[in-house]
Amino acid sequence: MVGTSQTAPEDRGGSRSPDDRPDPATEAFLAHRNLLFTVAYEMLGSAADAEDVLQETWLRWAGVELGTIENQRAYLVRITTRQALTRLRTLGRRRESYVGPWLPEPLLTAPDVAEDVELADSVSMAMLLVLETLTPTERAVFVLREVFDLAYEEIAEAVDKSPAAVRQIAHRARAHVAARRPRGVVSAGETRYALEAFQRAAETGDLQSLLDILAPDVVFLGDGGGIRQAVPRPVVGADKVARLLATGLGRIAAMGSLRPAQVNGYPALVLRQGGEIDTVVAVRIDDGLVTGLYAVRNPEKLSHMERETTLRR
Repeated sequence: MVGTSQTAPEDRGGSRSPDDRPDPATEAFLAHRNLLFTVAYEMLGSAADAEDVLQETWLRWAGVELGTIENQRAYLVRITTRQALTRLRTLGRRRESYVGPWLPEPLLTAPDVAEDVELADSVSMAMLLVLETLTPTERAVFVLREVFDLAYEEIAEAVDKSPAAVRQIAHRARAHVAARRPRGVVSAGETRYALEAFQRAAETGDLQSLLDILAPDVVFLGDGGGIRQAVPRPVVGADKVARLLATGLGRIAAMGSLRPAQVNGYPALVLRQGGEIDTVVAVRIDDGLVTGLYAVRNPEKLSHMERETTLRR
């Protein structure tokens, strides 16, 4: 059994002084917790794994002599990054045996995430899938530099590389992401328009409004994790995606309710059946057309859709 001294402060209320204030270590950890979660989530694409990384970060932070730390934020980010890198390498092996397409774990996000355009873009389903194509070290360097604007020297300490090597990795990762990311920042309005067309098609059977915004090379991905039924491989092309949707949308509308929600900083649709979340649908838009439809059905990935998650840079 793990003793209470080893559990994360949010799980045990934190250590407190006689005047009921958290001790300095707990106070510092809680002050940066949302930032640390965001770092871990962007590196892993999994809220559950990000929470585990925070637990591991706390265990190491609790044993640090605070008087020796000049910059607590940087030190905590360094611990989190190292733990996330270790887990990311393990996850890579685990995902090789994942049943069907793997999609990031969706988060119900607070409105202020959407207001930070760069943060919303960095945690969007489309961007997280792009980040999946990087090596673990490239992903860490890209996230810390491009999203959190850390100095190369700080990143070097976090990934155990020289600052010169980190600059090269950042350059390579930036070029890799630029070639694959959505072409330009997509407004919430564009995303909402696409999802309204999707919802109309589901509720009325009018697929034309949806076909009007599907790109010729649109890709549909469904993640059931081997637990829920989902397409076993990507469906590519407007005609094939339309036929797939024509088969499934009427049944969806008849069996449950389809409602908008703010997911990973952007509008998305949530299908509920019997009051329970069944599917979360996010989209990728390029040049005004839908190029990606992402349907997460794996119930193990839907727990963070019941309450808002606070993300911070």
